[in-house]
Amino acid sequence: MSYDNLNQKMQYGIKLVLDKIVALFLLVFLSPLFLVISILIRIDSKGSVIFKQKRLGYGGKVFTIYKFRSMCENAVNMGDGIFVSKNDARITKIGKILRLSSMDELPQLVNILKGDMSFIGPRPPLEHHPYRYEDYGEEQRLRFELLPGITGYAQAYGRNNLTWDERIKMDVYYYKHFSIYLDLKIISRTFFAVLSSKGIYSNRGKKEKIDAK
Repeated sequence: MSYDNLNQKMQYGIKLVLDKIVALFLLVFLSPLFLVISILIRIDSKGSVIFKQKRLGYGGKVFTIYKFRSMCENAVNMGDGIFVSKNDARITKIGKILRLSSMDELPQLVNILKGDMSFIGPRPPLEHHPYRYEDYGEEQRLRFELLPGITGYAQAYGRNNLTWDERIKMDVYYYKHFSIYLDLKIISRTFFAVLSSKGIYSNRGKKEKIDAK
């Protein structure tokens, strides 16, 4: 965390404490839902319940992200690979529901408790897509000065209709203008975006979300 602004630094510290408190509460409160989803995934298709993938996090450090599996096992090595279209045959029946509701992201509460992620922040990219860490420009690397989030400024205000470079610019904007008030706006915007399912799939025909999970 490299904010020089004392106010921003204090707010970010408060945010990280709240992240862990809320994540722990939600993990306990939602544990019955986790169990139901796990059973449904097992019934619906073969493979593991949790999808794991290496991502770039704070400072370009690689960490393992957790999600409920919404596609057939080994989907990343089939079809369009890391790109997913709306009617992708690799998506399971329960996976369609998980993706539309964004419940596939719930296991990232564990990532928050581990200190890998926050509720709000730039979404963590793959190690090699859209760029390797060393290939990001100096300005672009500001997005890695914050913990990655389950949702973020770019996801709330554009989701997958944005190109990666557009998302990176929005991530940098978020870094420069961070405040708890902005986070609350992003949470509100994300809530309505999830309800409307707007922007889940890109208008260019392929989902830009970088995980076949």
